Amino acid sequence: MTAPLVLVITSLEDVTADRVIAALNEREVPVARVDPADIGAGLSFGVRIGAGAPAWDGRLRTASREAELGEVAAVYYRRPTPYSARYGHLPAQQRDFAAAEARHGLGGVLNHLHGARYVNHPSAVTAADFKPAQLQTAAQLGLSVPPTLVTNDVEQAGKFAAEHGPVIYKTFRGLPRDEDGHTGAIWAQRVDPESFDDSLAVTAHLFQAEIPKTGDVRVTVVGRRVFAQQIAAPDGALDWRRGDWGQLLHAPIGVPTPIEAALHSYLSAFGLVFGCFDFALTGDGREPDDWVFIECNPNGQWGWLPDAGDITTAFADILSTSTEGGGAR
Repeated sequence: MTAPLVLVITSLEDVTADRVIAALNEREVPVARVDPADIGAGLSFGVRIGAGAPAWDGRLRTASREAELGEVAAVYYRRPTPYSARYGHLPAQQRDFAAAEARHGLGGVLNHLHGARYVNHPSAVTAADFKPAQLQTAAQLGLSVPPTLVTNDVEQAGKFAAEHGPVIYKTFRGLPRDEDGHTGAIWAQRVDPESFDDSLAVTAHLFQAEIPKTGDVRVTVVGRRVFAQQIAAPDGALDWRRGDWGQLLHAPIGVPTPIEAALHSYLSAFGLVFGCFDFALTGDGREPDDWVFIECNPNGQWGWLPDAGDITTAFADILSTSTEGGGAR
C-alpha cells in the first residue's frame, strides 16, 4: 500500500496550483496532478466497484506518473481544462457526446472519491457560484449587502434606479470564449437609467445601488485562517479588477470578529473549505458596519496577493493534514 496522497485537479498552466504543489513537495507529501481534459493518450484510467468493494478504486495514469485513487486523502480542485476543449475538433454532436461521457464518467469518479477531503468540492463550487445565492446567504448571516435588483423588466429597473441611484450594473458570469478561444470580462460599471430600454427583456440583469465606499477589501479564507488585504487602484477605478493587477496598492487590514465569524458560517453553509470574499468599506474598517459584502468567489485566484506565501502555507497545511489523519469530505 502506498502513502496517502493529494490529488491536484487543474490545468497545466495553473501557476497558483504550482505554489501549493511545491509546498507539498517540500513536506514530502505525495502529490499527483491531473487535468481530466487530457483523457486519451495523456490520461488513462481503470476503476472498479462491486461486492466487497463499496468505493471506487483503481489506477489513474498520466504522462508523468500513476496514482491509486483508493489512496487519495485530499483533492485540491482548482481549474481543470473544460472537457469540451479536448473534443473541439469533432463535429458538434460527437463533441457534446464525448464531453458529456467524460464529465459523467471520469468526472463522476473523481468527484466522489470515498473519504477524500475536497478543497473545494466542485458541486459546492457550482452551488456557491450563483450571485443571488451568495447575496441571500450573506444577508441571512447578518452581513450588509447592497440593495440589489435582478430583473429583465425595464419598468422595474427604472424604479430601482430612481429609488437607489446611482446604480451599478454587473454581469452574473464572465464572457464565454469566442470562436478563437479567447475569454473576456465586463466589469462592474455605472449605468444611466436613461439608457434602459426594452432590450433588457432579453436576459437577466443585476443592478445594485452604488456603495459610497472608502476602499475595497479582498478576504481569503482557507479553513480557519483568514487573510485580508485592502486594495486600491491607482486611478480610483470603480472595479479594481479591470486594470493592471500589478499596479494595485495593497495594505493588510484586520477583520472585525463578527465579520470573520460570518465568513466561516458562509463557507459552512455552502460546504466550502476556501473562498475569496470581496467587500466594500464605508469607513476605516474597524467596525462591522463598515463592511459591505459584494461577492465570494468559491474558486478564486490568490497567487497575486502580497500574502500569497502565507496562503500557500495554509493550503499545504490543510491538504497535508488530510493525508496524515485520513481525509473526510
